[in-house]
Order: sequence, then structure tokens, then C-alpha cells
Amino acid sequence: MFLGIDLGTSEIKLLLLDGHGQVRGRAAAPLTVSRPQPLWSEQDPEHWWTATLQAVAQLRQAAPDAFAQVRAIGLSGQMHGAVLLGEADQVLRPAILWNDGRSHAECDELTQAAPRLHEIAGNLAMPGFTAPKLLWVRRHEPELFARTRTVLLPKDYLRLRLTGEKWSDPSDAAGTLWLDVAARDWSDELLAAGGLTRAHMPRIVESNRASASLRPELARDWGLAPEVAVAGGAGDNAASAIGIGATAPGAGFISMGTSGVLFVANDRFRPNPSSAVHAFCHALPDRWHQMSVMLTAASGLRWFCHFSGAADEAALLAEVQALNAQDLARAPLFLPYLAGERTPHNDAFATGSLHGLTHETTRAHGGYAVLEGVAFGMADGLAALQAAGTQVRELSFVGGGARSNFWAQLMADALGVEIVQHADADAGGALGAARLAWMAAGASESQACVRPAVTRRFEPQPARQGVLAERLTQFRALYPALRSVRPSTSSAGA
Repeated sequence: MFLGIDLGTSEIKLLLLDGHGQVRGRAAAPLTVSRPQPLWSEQDPEHWWTATLQAVAQLRQAAPDAFAQVRAIGLSGQMHGAVLLGEADQVLRPAILWNDGRSHAECDELTQAAPRLHEIAGNLAMPGFTAPKLLWVRRHEPELFARTRTVLLPKDYLRLRLTGEKWSDPSDAAGTLWLDVAARDWSDELLAAGGLTRAHMPRIVESNRASASLRPELARDWGLAPEVAVAGGAGDNAASAIGIGATAPGAGFISMGTSGVLFVANDRFRPNPSSAVHAFCHALPDRWHQMSVMLTAASGLRWFCHFSGAADEAALLAEVQALNAQDLARAPLFLPYLAGERTPHNDAFATGSLHGLTHETTRAHGGYAVLEGVAFGMADGLAALQAAGTQVRELSFVGGGARSNFWAQLMADALGVEIVQHADADAGGALGAARLAWMAAGASESQACVRPAVTRRFEPQPARQGVLAERLTQFRALYPALRSVRPSTSSAGA
């Protein structure tokens, strides 16, 4: 039996996988995000650990026999977060998360301090990445920076609590801007640009290899065997790719969670930083991937539910699906930049917008506009990947938003590629983490990384593609037109 632990932004998810690849149990515990100032996004790492213990207790109660057979644990987690530890491994401040935008000025500083940043890291400096966050801490919290002895990514902090050891993996470390992504190792040059050294970093191990063992006291408390291996694990998107079986070059998926991700596996390092495309290590040795990221995806639909007074997302989707083709053509356009944007704009200050409102606009029109705006953001991401030489004909649809057939068809029509849904599509990173644990315990890639069964396919509909192409052209004209007149945002921490 293999345990996958996925540290998300809104919850911790646990999943039990047996030696035949079947899911045998699940549990989850909620998390909250603190936003003490504009652009800030933080969490207390102690809450991650408390939530993990809560979810473990749930899983032990729900599937006691299966849990007692756990042989290895895999980790997945939100990327880019900065956990700062002191001399005795104590947490020095709340973790600065992936969707925190305070370090926009430090991105320019890092780019100037590391002239080969794009060549080595394969990515633009963006506020979401870890390295600019540490430059912000050095500037605004210098005493705390001086006390920092280790910087860990979120899932790797959980590993520290599980094992007492400090390790990371190439897929997650690639999102720091401190990794030589082609070499899959820390770059002394990039670390020095931020006033850090390898001594501040955890050791690197491949995602599907064992890193350390579960602490004996935890194994005893949880009723497990003395030697339980903890795999290297992966960043959430690479882990989701393992879970969905997207491991061969050209295989990819769209993930609809808090953020939206378009992920395509590659057989080599293919950076394209000029279009804000992410080029990271995959969770398997000698493989990489490209990724476009939008910061608001399914979270945009949740926002509009609250904004419009809809009972819940299911009720809003029902209203949207009752619209006819004429209604859809009259819907406003939505810029989904509620938390800034990465691909293709790399703009921490980008804001959302509903454009084209009239007296006839209803909540259903607005709900459709949000779904369409996120789909158009994904179309921008696909265009950026295509400009980097990546071609796809089919994409899996995963994450919470993937449960909507309407949204899946809209994605197929907007992107012009076939979209497929799978069984257990919402398992995501937890399933991938469990599969990585399985491989760390001796399973082969072909045994562990089987693609889940396809439950439904959505082919692009030519009639809708023509209408959407015209609206996509209008959507793309809005961002540059509105950029100079958007409301001002305070420069956090300045």
C-alpha cells in the first residue's frame, strides 16, 4: 500500500493506492490563506502539519487495514512557496505562497544580478517564484534573512516533519529560479545572486526515488512498519502528470484548480521565457516539461458565485447551460486576471474585467463569460507553448473544474484540441504522489504510470470554433487596451 500526500493551497489531500494501482482510500483537511496586505498571500506551515495529522487520522479511521499496510509515502505540493527556517529548524515567518505578488521589484533586481538567469533557470523572474521572495525578505526583513539557515518548499517542509531530513526534487526545485534545470541540480551562480549558497538548500533526489524514512515515532504512532520510505515527490503539476499518465513527450493536460495549468511533457529542456512559458523538470529522470500558468481558473467561478449571489457553482453552471447560442454571443467578455497573471503577460498587477455589460446582461451571461475567459486564457497559454515548438492534439482535463462537461466542451472549442476526461480526474497530485511512492518501493514506470481510463471525449465543434475565434480576438485586444487605465494597486512592502 502506498500513501500520497498532496499539500494544496486550500486543502491537504491524502490517497491510498494498492499494489494493483487501485485507490483504496481518501481523506482531506482544509487550509486557509492569509492576505494581510495587498498582493500578499501567506500560510503558517504549522497549519500544514496539523492538517496532515487530521487527514491521517481520518484515513486511518476510514481504511484502517489498508493504512496499516503502507510501505512508502509520496509527496506533492504547491510550488514556489518560501519556508524560512532558523538554526534549530524553527519556522521564522509565515510561508510566502506561489500567488504572492509583493516581490515584483525584486524580479528586476534578480534579472540584473544574474545575467544568465534565463539560460540556466529557463524561466522569467516572476513574483510567484521563490528567489524573488527571498530578495524581498533580504530587503524588508534583513534581520530575519540573516537568521535564515534553510529555505524549503512547502511539500519539503512536510518531509522535514515526517522524516527529520531536508530533501527536494528537481520538478519542485525548478520553480525556485535557483536550479540549473538542464543539469537538475542547484546553480551556485543563481544562488549567489540572491545572497544564498548550497548550504541553505535541501539535497536533491529524483522524484521517484526514496529520500528518507518516516520517523520511527511517527511510524509507531500510525501503526506502520518501522521502515517506511518517503519518495522524493514532486511539485503539484508534475505529480498530477504522473497521476494522469502524462509522461511521454507530447502528452499533456489542463488542470482547473485555484490556478489553471496547461502542461506538456518533453524529452529535453525547451525554455521559452520570452512568452512567460515555464520550462521545468518532470517527475521522472531525463524528462522535462513546458507549462503555461494562469493564476485564476476555477477560483474565478467561485469568486463570481459570491459576487453574483449564486447559491453555488453547480447552480450557476445550470443557469449558464440554459443559455442558447444567441445568448452566448451576447455575453460580456471576462479578463480572468483577479490575482495578476503569468502566461503570457507576466504582470503581477493585471486585474480582472467584465467588458460589454448591458441592461440585458444576466447572472448566467456573467457566469458564461467567466468560463469562457478562463478558456481563452488557456488558449493564450497554448499559443505560447506552440511558439516554443510544442504541439498537442489531445489534452486531459483534471482538477475540480474538470467535473463540468460544459467547460470541457468549451475548452475543446476554444483551444481546437480534443479534451478527454478520466476516472479519478480530481485525484491529481495525491494520486501522482502515491505512484511516486510505489516507484520508490520498486515498481517500474510502466507499472505505476498507467493512464487512467478515459470516461468521455470532447471534439472541437467547428460551428462554435468560428464564434469563439472572433470573441478570442476581442478578448486579446482588451488587456493592452485596459492596462493603462486599471485601478492602482499599492506596492506591498515598499
